[in-house]
Amino acid sequence: MSDLSPADFALYRDLLLRHSGLDLKENQAYLLLSRLTPLAKRMGFAEGLPALTAAVRTGNKSTVPAIVEAMTTNETSFFRDTKPFLALTELLPSLLSNRAEGKALRIWSAACSTGQEAYSIAMTLDEALAAKPGWRYEILGTDIADEVLERARLATYSQFEVQRGLTFQRIMKYFEQDGTSWRLKANLRTPCTFKKANLLEGVTHLGTFDIIFCRNVLIYFNADTKAQVLAKLASRLSPDGILFLGAAEAVMGYSNAFTAVEGRHGVLRLKKP
Repeated sequence: MSDLSPADFALYRDLLLRHSGLDLKENQAYLLLSRLTPLAKRMGFAEGLPALTAAVRTGNKSTVPAIVEAMTTNETSFFRDTKPFLALTELLPSLLSNRAEGKALRIWSAACSTGQEAYSIAMTLDEALAAKPGWRYEILGTDIADEVLERARLATYSQFEVQRGLTFQRIMKYFEQDGTSWRLKANLRTPCTFKKANLLEGVTHLGTFDIIFCRNVLIYFNADTKAQVLAKLASRLSPDGILFLGAAEAVMGYSNAFTAVEGRHGVLRLKKP
């Protein structure tokens, strides 16, 4: 394991499992090395990762948030895996038919990272509701990492980031150029808010949602944590709401609260009582 002994790996694995639910496997030691080695230098540990590890071992709690953030910040892009957004467009009419016009749809983007998913949802709804001016929506993005939440709030992305997943037409419609970067226009930023929240902790304060996106998150958890998180998601979803998981994520064996939407991988509703 190069600079990471089995005991050191176990130390970080237990820390991450306890604070974030991330369940590292033995063959993922390279992730710790690749992400924590530069972190140690940024944090001022002259001796690098061994010094950071020594601080963690002696109970230095101030290192924990940065370690968790470094290990749980995952790749994201606009309209990543396009099928969920197409499904949202197609399922939206049935969702609206059960609601009074004028009441805002509430959407939760869990583990939102730097905000591309939340803003992709906003673009999808802006387009789908263009002919229905009486409808509004509110999107809440949550993550456990402060740094990515700040980027999400800023809503400013590089040329490379906007080109990943966005058509030229959407870039022109929804963004304003800011030097070499692109900032989302105010009409798309305004319905979106971002706050810190940990799926391992209480989420009742977030309220109830008509739509929840929690994609490619469960794959990092062990069986017990998956069951706990799915129970929390079920408690926050309206009776006829829609849950979007990653296409490869399943609830079987972890939750009996959901039923699959036919023909759509990773799209679920609550079972009727």
